[in-house]
Amino acid sequence: MFGSKKQPAIRSLIGEGTVIQGTLRFSDGLRIDGEIQGDVVASANDTSILVISEKAKVTGTVKAGHVIINGTVIGPVESNHLLELQPKAHIQGDVVYEALEMHQGATIEGALHRISSGGAGRSSGSAALEDKPSLKLLATGNDK
Repeated sequence: MFGSKKQPAIRSLIGEGTVIQGTLRFSDGLRIDGEIQGDVVASANDTSILVISEKAKVTGTVKAGHVIINGTVIGPVESNHLLELQPKAHIQGDVVYEALEMHQGATIEGALHRISSGGAGRSSGSAALEDKPSLKLLATGNDK
């Protein structure tokens, strides 16, 4: 399903210890190890990959094609292809996705909305889904 498209190269890195305030727009690939206080948005009609590492924190909207999260996002997340939530991922906000892979330990505090494969052309992430029921989910890992 996802093997037919070649993943773009990660061309940009926000390093650990770096704090950026404001909207961050990117194309191709971006890895965040630092902190973003603002939205992180991939270019429209672009195949993109966004990696939010275990050390990273984003406070704002996250939008990209393929999103991999192992850090913290406080705000809504939208992935129009694949959303991967790794074990230390923590999202406080609604999640819109086409395909979801969630590892044990990842947490979501918000509503989950699945979009169809044709959903990438929507003009607004939440507006197109307002009339559909949402699933409220609070998933927690195995606390030892």
